[in-house]
Amino acid sequence: MHDDQPEEKDRNFVTALARGLELLRAFEAGETYLGNGELSKRTGIPKPSVSRLTYTLTQLGYLKYNSHLEKYQLGPGVLALGYRFFASHGIRQLARPYMQELANSTDCAIALGDVDRNAITYVEVCQGTGPLVMRLEAGSRLPVVSTAIGRAWLCGVSEARRTAFLAQLKTADPKQWEAAQGVVAKSLEDFQRYGFVFSEGDWESEISAVAVPLILEGGSEVMAINCGGASLRLTHQILTEKLGPRLKRLASTIQDKLKHG
Repeated sequence: MHDDQPEEKDRNFVTALARGLELLRAFEAGETYLGNGELSKRTGIPKPSVSRLTYTLTQLGYLKYNSHLEKYQLGPGVLALGYRFFASHGIRQLARPYMQELANSTDCAIALGDVDRNAITYVEVCQGTGPLVMRLEAGSRLPVVSTAIGRAWLCGVSEARRTAFLAQLKTADPKQWEAAQGVVAKSLEDFQRYGFVFSEGDWESEISAVAVPLILEGGSEVMAINCGGASLRLTHQILTEKLGPRLKRLASTIQDKLKHG
């Protein structure tokens, strides 16, 4: 279990439920099957407990068991939950046409993301029509510190929330926390100066992007939007003078539409 889980501190905290959800989170993008041993190693849950949990999750439809491989894959129950999440996330439907318009006019990838633990998850992605380097989909998880969209989220949240996130990151992902030293300060300076932040080859050497925070509900909810593509095409000047300002206008449009229903 992750150190930030309060299973021994809160009597209302249901450890068995938390552990079951940890098993579902252990499946990463591109992975189909995991065995009880792999799940135990990834989550830190003892293997006997993992065996009981995977059996239960299989009975409920959240996992499927492959008897030939003696491993599990995510079941239709997880997919149903995902669809319900996206259906209830009204901002996704509202933002998509504006995101797609910008993607088409810039031939870039435009993504809307939200932070989950120490990663930022894409909840919507719109692609341009030309050949792009970046072909990520909704559900993709990216590091916060090295990506423009993650840095924008850090700039959009309150100082207290940013400090708490970095403190949690120090335990959960020390390498990412080390990378944050100096990077966060630079992003805050860029955000103060331009109203958006950059990642130029920091996440992937051939990818450059700008991003802005999407501040909702008076700051109680913060998401972020990015615009990215091939570094060879997206120079710093293009990011600064063209894409960044257009992305700011996109965020303002979405916020205004949400504000007025």
